[in-house]
Amino acid sequence: MPGQKAFTTINRVGIIAKHNIAKYKELVFEILDLLEAEGKTVYLDEFTAELKGVKKSYTRPQILKQAELVLVFGGDGTLLTVARSLPKSVVHVLGINTGTLGFLTELEGERAISGLKRVLSGNYVVDKRILLRVTMYKDGQKVTTHLALNDAVITHGAKSRLIHLPVEINQRQVNRYQADGLIIATPTGSTGHSLSAGGPIVHPKLEAFVVTPICPLSISNRPIILPSDRQIKITLDTFRDQHESVSLTIDGQICTPVEYQSEIKIRRSSRKLYLIRLTGENYYRKLRGKLSWG
Repeated sequence: MPGQKAFTTINRVGIIAKHNIAKYKELVFEILDLLEAEGKTVYLDEFTAELKGVKKSYTRPQILKQAELVLVFGGDGTLLTVARSLPKSVVHVLGINTGTLGFLTELEGERAISGLKRVLSGNYVVDKRILLRVTMYKDGQKVTTHLALNDAVITHGAKSRLIHLPVEINQRQVNRYQADGLIIATPTGSTGHSLSAGGPIVHPKLEAFVVTPICPLSISNRPIILPSDRQIKITLDTFRDQHESVSLTIDGQICTPVEYQSEIKIRRSSRKLYLIRLTGENYYRKLRGKLSWG
């Protein structure tokens, strides 16, 4: 897909991997040999350092702060975790798929070495992705704040009963949803949970949010796409005891209970994910492949 053309020479490279990276030892060592041959400074996380047999390792925040390019070994879940740790400075991220779906990753298998060589020679573009900033308040006090690359999902508890979710956009009332829950997704997340709930696919070049109700009581409650410069406020107007509490889930990975009359405010984060894409790669081709379209 089109993106911002790269012009900067990459000198500092970080590696972040899943805990099971030992399964891909041969690929990792081949990439490390390539980086050494190219004269790059390399920062290894704890799993890669252990695999390589070196004592010196770096934390994810240290790698993201010091590296110009970060290679992420894993699937979309690993990339989501990395995205939520991004610093305010610009760091480019290249996903190497050693997971399952790999919608966000760029390289895998036999293409990893040749693709990395292209990137190191400057033959790539930068694909900017927006993130959500999700903050929950109770009685006017901040409870928690998270970044989300894909989505923030509010769902009912253990018992499958409707919850009431009044929604305001820039302090203007939009709707009072009665539903199993509500999904606020970025364009990146529009191909995930939101899509399964009937939401649209939004091209990642668009800076927008998708508000998708989950099994709403009224069939007129349809998904809505909003400009990303809006602030969304969602209030939980349904009481549940602690055994069937409502949940706020970030990127399908972080789950926080939501108490009665809590407010969840969502806006676009000032941070962005800068994904590396190979020149000539096509977003629609990847969409067809991952979603098994004809």
